[in-house]
Amino acid sequence: MRCEDVIRKLEELSPLSYAEGWDNPGLLAGRKDKEIKRIYIALDATTKTIEEAVRLNADMLLTHHPLIFKGIKKVNSDDFVGRRIMTLIQNDICYYAMHTNFDVMGMADAAADILHLKKREVLEITFEDEIAKEGFGRFGKLPQIMTLDECAAYVKKAFGIEWVKVFGEVDTEVETAAISPGSGKSMIGAALGKGADVLITGDIDHHDGIDALERGMAVIDAGHFGLEQIFVPYMEEYIKREMADVEVIMQKPESPFRIV
Repeated sequence: MRCEDVIRKLEELSPLSYAEGWDNPGLLAGRKDKEIKRIYIALDATTKTIEEAVRLNADMLLTHHPLIFKGIKKVNSDDFVGRRIMTLIQNDICYYAMHTNFDVMGMADAAADILHLKKREVLEITFEDEIAKEGFGRFGKLPQIMTLDECAAYVKKAFGIEWVKVFGEVDTEVETAAISPGSGKSMIGAALGKGADVLITGDIDHHDGIDALERGMAVIDAGHFGLEQIFVPYMEEYIKREMADVEVIMQKPESPFRIV
């Protein structure tokens, strides 16, 4: 299967038109006529990730977060981004990223499915036409009313993570939830506007957390990696279903940091 055909299938799932203007998804390195037999899927295109893709003879690296965000004036070995790009090109590995387009068309519903949110709706609309309204995150009802600590335990189990950071009282009852995988402090206003009892997201700092709580909404910070790691198995399932002739290798989930 040629790279351009793989891209067409990926963009059937998450069209680039749904990406934010500041984002940089798509084919970031490589040639469209490359024959793709093996795809390596990861969350980030780190040096370790790229080395593993090379070692496993991958024809394509597929990640959620783009390696290239801003314009690059030079690609050489003096810069770590340049070194990564050079390694990909030297090994003839096509590199494709699905970021905010996947956040809108893929990640949001997948996260809501994991939490079994009922009566869900888009948390923040970023794209609208005559057919649909789409955007970041989802809002809905939890499977049942639970305490905030019970909800925290539910999130940990559902996403398979070891810890969460909680802003709110232990016994506060929560019924409605907003979920926004990734860095979600910009979603606090949208979640409050929906009347969410709790926002489940990542990268919430001290001030944003206590301010949200002061405004009447609890926050469960499950980490940027903790929620977005679902990209890898989601895309593995999609590629196996839609591209039967392509072998898929998933990067083993490994948090980029440790809590000691």
